[in-house]
Amino acid sequence: MENTMFCYQCQETAGCSGCTKAGVCGKTPEVANLQDLLVYVTKGLSAVTTALRAEGKPVDEHVNHMVSVNLFTTITNANFDKTAITAKIVDTLATKEKLLAELVHQDHLPEAALWNGDVSSFEEKAKTVGVLSTKDEDIRSLRELITYGLKGLAAYSKHANALLKDNAEVDAFLQEALAKTLDDRLSVEDYVNLALTCGKYGVDGMALLDEANTSAYGNPEITEVDLGVRSNPGILVSGHDLKDLEMLLEQTQGSGVDVYTHSEMLPAHYYPFFKKYDNFAGNYGNAWWKQKEEFESFHGPILMTTNCIVPPSDSYKDRLFTTGATGYPGCRHIDGAYGQNKDFSEIIELAKKCEAPEEIETGTITGGFAHEQVFALADKIVEAVKSGAIRKFVVMAGCDGRAGSRSYYSDFAKALPKDSVILTAGCAKYKYNKLALGEIGGIPRVLDAGQCNDSYSLALIALKLKEVFGLDDVNELPIVYNISWYEQKAVIVLLALLYLGVKNIHLGPTLPAFLSPNVAKVLVENFGIAGITTVEEDMNLFF
Repeated sequence: MENTMFCYQCQETAGCSGCTKAGVCGKTPEVANLQDLLVYVTKGLSAVTTALRAEGKPVDEHVNHMVSVNLFTTITNANFDKTAITAKIVDTLATKEKLLAELVHQDHLPEAALWNGDVSSFEEKAKTVGVLSTKDEDIRSLRELITYGLKGLAAYSKHANALLKDNAEVDAFLQEALAKTLDDRLSVEDYVNLALTCGKYGVDGMALLDEANTSAYGNPEITEVDLGVRSNPGILVSGHDLKDLEMLLEQTQGSGVDVYTHSEMLPAHYYPFFKKYDNFAGNYGNAWWKQKEEFESFHGPILMTTNCIVPPSDSYKDRLFTTGATGYPGCRHIDGAYGQNKDFSEIIELAKKCEAPEEIETGTITGGFAHEQVFALADKIVEAVKSGAIRKFVVMAGCDGRAGSRSYYSDFAKALPKDSVILTAGCAKYKYNKLALGEIGGIPRVLDAGQCNDSYSLALIALKLKEVFGLDDVNELPIVYNISWYEQKAVIVLLALLYLGVKNIHLGPTLPAFLSPNVAKVLVENFGIAGITTVEEDMNLFF
């Protein structure tokens, strides 16, 4: 068979229809197909674990973690290493075969639960189990919507698992839902309902991660983060995994090496726990897609704890390390199981031999407006709303990306009326968090709740305001939603908002390519989902 691929899971997919020759993200057809096979065998494993639970048999925590990490591995920009992906397929098949032997009733299982090939068969099998293997366009669209939502949920679960927090109900649902995407008996209506249920467990997954982060590191608080550099050599940490950052900070104490955050790791500075480290220097750079130039000028080693990896230039590839679900061929990978201390000595020793980071900007940036901090300001915020000082909140959470059309979000932020406040989480904030947008009665006009993982805070803030103002419907609040998306963690946030009853969400810069016309119509008619237009038109619509 011809070495082709089909992937349309991210916003930048080619032509807003699908990558068929190579991924815009940089993955090859071979890697894309192996990722499809990893998803397929993970669905097969999930069908077996779901059947075991139905027979009243327990499923080991290790298996739950395997499912989550497998899905995380296939998220956009996470893992480009075909050797690592192949190893995960082999391990998943071995685990599935072992569990299959414990299952009494096997006649109802899908083909994915029964297939077991060796490495030599992976390439050909992979080409038959991808997205296009579902022929009906609407069923395919909904299966992919659910699968991508589950990838996002798996990412949140993985972060919580790293802090030794688990939710057995979330794991059981995740696996049951994966298995259902293989069930040809389910209708469009069944899958629409399953997508909303996915949103419910998305809320639970985000709550689990919030509890894991805050119990370990305290509640985020208003913090000014330095954007400049120091004279010591440094290590740059990108991604989302706070436990990796904690271990690195512990191991760099007294080494003469400073640690900086990049992109989605910026909100680590907001947690009280991390403020005790005097070598925790500040934030370096911007959103993930600018990493090629910023990693070059940083000079020291970079640790990618999760997505988003841009295929590195040869000039710094030997300084790029991966860990967890991430991987890139030719880059060194740091292993370590949950609860074990990872050994970052190789990174630290390399840092000592590198030049100090080159300064690319100066000043500070303020964040730390997660739910508890905003609740502490509730009286002040409510008074500002009642007095008319704050007319509207605009949720501009989500992802940033390379597309030139994303300048819309900077222009939109600049054009907002001075009596509006932006609520944000995720790397979307880099489009406007360094603009001088000012304050309203001491309240900054950009309230950053943290990572995309912290979108839960925005939901809690909306529900709290609904309670404070005595409203029956969250949609009666003076809040509008203008969200930018890029990859699968944004999908679970969207499904969670829909489950919570939020309507009239605007998504950009384009609507997902995986939404068929009929599925998009359902979302428009039932939930008021819409795209963006121009800044001027959308400003007139929202205000």
